[in-house]
Amino acid sequence: MANESAIFFGQFLRAPAVTGAIAPSSRRLSSAVCVPVPERGDPVVVELGPGTGPFTAEIQRRLGGRGRHLAVEINQRLAGHLAAAHPGVEIVVGDAERLPRLLAERDLPAADVIVSGLPWAAFSPAHQSSLLAAVVEALDPRGAFTTFSYVHARPLPPALRFRRGLADAFEEVVPGRTVWRNLPPAFVYHARRPRR
Repeated sequence: MANESAIFFGQFLRAPAVTGAIAPSSRRLSSAVCVPVPERGDPVVVELGPGTGPFTAEIQRRLGGRGRHLAVEINQRLAGHLAAAHPGVEIVVGDAERLPRLLAERDLPAADVIVSGLPWAAFSPAHQSSLLAAVVEALDPRGAFTTFSYVHARPLPPALRFRRGLADAFEEVVPGRTVWRNLPPAFVYHARRPRR
C-alpha cells in the first residue's frame, strides 16, 4: 500500500490535473463506487482512470473470474503498475474519450457497467462534455455508470458543471452517502438510463 501511495503521489506531483488526487481511493470508497458490478452473469465492466488499482481490485473481487474487465489508463507508468498487479485485467493505455472505439476494437458492443476514477472537476468544460458523451455512447442502455466527487469540491463551479452534465446525460442520477474514510472524503454518483 505504501508503495502504491508513493507511486500515486509521485504521478500527482508530475501532472496534478491528470492524476487529480494525492492518494489512491480507500477500500470504503472502492466498495461504494463498485456497487453496480453485477454478482451474476458475464458482464463487460469498463474502468476509467484506474490509477494504482483500488477500484480494479474491488471489481475483480466482485467479478470472481466472470465477464471482462477493461481498464483504460492514460498514464503509462500507472498502467504498467496496474498490469503487474492485476494480470487478469485488460489494460489499455489510452484516452477515455476514445472509449467507443476502444470497445469496438475488442469486439465489445457496449459496456454493462462503467466505473470512473477520473478527476472530473479538474477537467475543462469541453473535456467533461466529450468524456461524458463517450461514456453515454459506450454504455448499454440498461447499463450503469458510477463515479465519485470529493466533498470539498462539491460547491465549486467545475463540480457543479459536472453534476449538470450528468443530469443531461442520464435520466437517473443518485448521489450516495459521503465516505468520510477517504483522503479526501468523497461521495458517489450512480447514474442509469443514458440519454442518447
